[in-house]
This record gives sequence, structure tokens and C-alpha cells, in this order.
Amino acid sequence: MNILILGAGQVGASLAEALVSEENDITLIDQDGARLASLQNRLDLRTVTGNAATPSVLRAAGVEHADMLIAVTQSDQANLVACKLAHHRFNVPTRIARLRSRDFLEDADLLSKENFAVDYALCPEQVITDYIRRLIEFPEALQVLSFADDRVSLVAVRAYEGGLLVGKQIKQMRELLPPGMDARIAAIFRGNQPVIPEGDTVVEAGDEVFLLAAAEHIRPVLRQLRRMTAPVRRIMIAGGGNIGARLAKSLEKRYEIKIVEGREARAEQLAAELKDALVLHGAATDEELLEQENIAEMDLFLAVTNDDEDNIMAGSLAKRLGCERVVALINRRAYAEMIEGGPIDIGISPAQVSIGSLLAYVRKGDVAEVHSLRRGAAEALEIIAHGDATTSKVVGRRIDEIDWPRGVTVAAMVRMMDKPVVVGHTDEWTAITRYGEVVIAHHDTVIEPDDHVIVFCTAKKLVRKVEKLFQVGFHFL
Repeated sequence: MNILILGAGQVGASLAEALVSEENDITLIDQDGARLASLQNRLDLRTVTGNAATPSVLRAAGVEHADMLIAVTQSDQANLVACKLAHHRFNVPTRIARLRSRDFLEDADLLSKENFAVDYALCPEQVITDYIRRLIEFPEALQVLSFADDRVSLVAVRAYEGGLLVGKQIKQMRELLPPGMDARIAAIFRGNQPVIPEGDTVVEAGDEVFLLAAAEHIRPVLRQLRRMTAPVRRIMIAGGGNIGARLAKSLEKRYEIKIVEGREARAEQLAAELKDALVLHGAATDEELLEQENIAEMDLFLAVTNDDEDNIMAGSLAKRLGCERVVALINRRAYAEMIEGGPIDIGISPAQVSIGSLLAYVRKGDVAEVHSLRRGAAEALEIIAHGDATTSKVVGRRIDEIDWPRGVTVAAMVRMMDKPVVVGHTDEWTAITRYGEVVIAHHDTVIEPDDHVIVFCTAKKLVRKVEKLFQVGFHFL
């Protein structure tokens, strides 16, 4: 596929890196020539320096031959203009835009083909906000992801000494679960090395374990397998920018929120917009301020400024002063790998979190969902199985009959996505309904047509091989 990516920031660069390894022809456009040169030295792609929202620069990038344009610059206006030009002037089939403003995101008519012609809009700040909210709901987790319209949950946790599963074989896990519940260990990382989760694999203390179950079962399953952390009640947020403000607005009704912002005008604006959160004007690296605001009593400290160094320093200080748990946004991969597990409990890469939905939209083979694991080193895919036993290499076959590449694990299927399933009750009259039957994958499980299959790849290079497995033959209509 011939893809134009507009913007070589964190999102654009991460997206280019992911797509260039999948047999795509990538052209990257940005006004920062030095940054483009650095990326071109590292990746097999073409670069063009200039304003991506101008026809001449788009022509120089070969827009007439592009199959897809992905506009992820820092400017909503530039992204929208580029999409409009791509559609109305150059007939690019697919156009994607990164947008921050709610004015555009909440008005579908503005994004229609008659107006800005955006096929798919991405708001990274909202994606990151949702990601952090899930971490708050599971304070013992390193990562929390969902598949099949939230029908299945994946939680990454650290195995601890004395845990029920530590020192036992994976096949013994079902004996530890409550009756009627099933779960699957989809991946294990021991240090930086993946461990293929087979029945006789023994879980060791310190392992990073990726556990998958139906959404309604994930919490009781976790409760059986590891020591649960006390629920989060008090949160301090460092940084009142787009992400910090979104977090505060979405959390203030359920939690006690304090938000620290260094810009006086921005702090005043937040104080006017937030109803229940307490807004503090000051630096999150100010030890006296943190102590005055009882940082030691906070359950969670979120460092979400635009500066990696500030986030690391503020998070480290909060931990030293007694905060229970610290999460920080870290753009530089080297920083994230260096600090996580020290004073920073979780380092989040905004770009890796954001590009999953973009990758799902770009990739072929009915990939419905993509999630990056371990800062992009591995991936989890939700792929829809099409065809039948004569046209597909996976449909109608048992899991153990399929020639999966080593490092690939099938964890679950969601079947009959339009079928309502009662998973619980809020009271004796009101049922909790979800859609689709969750089938935890075992060696003899058969993949059926239209199953949403959740697959784990311990290395990104395996993704393309998995997609090829799911491609249907010539005779399938």
C-alpha cells in the first residue's frame, strides 16, 4: 500500500515505523528537515520537507498515487485541509486525520465527504485518557486492554512471590478459578524475553503475565490469582494540558482529584471548568507544594505534562514523598525502559497507545483491533475469521491443527457478536447484557466463520504472518 503520513512527531514517527515493516511504501512529510533525515537513516521510507497542507508539497510527495493519507500533524486545521485536498483535488481513496478539537470530533457533518472528507478521526488525547482510566480501575495492573467492543478484557500483572499461580504450571490455573469461569494466560515476559505460554510452563515471581478473560470475569479471576491492591480514591494529576484536563473532567465525580498546573492563566481556566477537582497553581516538582497537599496520602500520582523530564522528576519526587503508585507519560522509548519499575511504576508511551486504532484501520484482513504491548515490542490483534474450511487456513480447524508461527498465541474468540448474553444482574429485575459468546481458546477449540479471534504476537514481525493466515482463498465471496 502507498501511504502518505503527514507529521513526523511521536505519533507519525511511531506509525511510520510500524507500517514500514509491513511491506508498505511510506512517504513522510514534515517541516523539520533534520527530524526527517534522522528517521530516513533509521527506516526504509521516503521523506519530503514542507507544509503538508499545500498542494505543491503533496504533489512532490506523490499524492496522486497514494492509497491512503494519514494527517497527524500538531495542527487540526492543517490535517483537515490536507484531507480535503486529498479528496477533492487528488482523489486519494482513504483519508485519516488526527484531531484535538471537540468542535470537529463531535460534528460528523463537518467530516463528511462534502466538507473536510475525513474517513476516520483520531483523538490521541482521548485514547490516552481512556487508557489511564482503565489503569485506575485495575490499580494492580501494568496494562489494561479490551477487545470485541469491550466483551473481553486483557490485564497485564506482575507475578509476585507467594501468589497462587507462582511456581505452578499454567495448566493448573483452571483448578484455581471459581466454577463456571475460564481464563487464558496469553503471553509471559520474563525480563525482556518472551516465554511461550504452554500447559507445562511454570510461572515465576517477577514475570509479566498477560491474562485474558471475559470482561465480567476478569476481576474475580484476578482476585483468585494475585493479591489485589486497594481501590484508588485520591489522585493527584501533574499537568493541566489537554490530557490532564480530560482526565480531571472524566474522574472528578468518582474520585478526589487535585491537579497541579504551572501556568497561571491555564490554572484559572481549569478552576472555572472543573466542578469538583481542586486546581493548584505551581510546579509538580516543588517538594514543599507536594508535602503541603499531602502527597503521601494520595493513592495515585499521574504525571501527564508535555515534558518527559518533568514527568520523571515529578513522579520520582512523589514516590519518594510516600505516594503509593506513580504513572508517567514518557515519549522517549529509552526513558520509559530505563525508569519503569523504579520510582515510576508505569511509564506510558502516548504514541504507542494512540496508534493501535490507526493500525487496525490501515491493515488488511479484517483486523478489528490492535494493541501494542510492552511499548510496541509485541502486539495483540483482534481478527475476524472469514471463509470456510475450503477457502481459509484457520476456519473449521482446531487451534492445534493450524501452523501458527512460533511466538503466536491464540487466546480467545468472541462468537455471534450480535447475540445478547446476560452476564449478571444489578438487581432482581435488571439484567446486565453484553453481546457475543466468549470462548477461551484451548488446543481443541475450533475457529468458526465470523469469530473475532484474539491473537498475541510476541514480536511485531509476526503480525504480517498472522494476517496472511487469515486471508481467504480466491473462491471465497
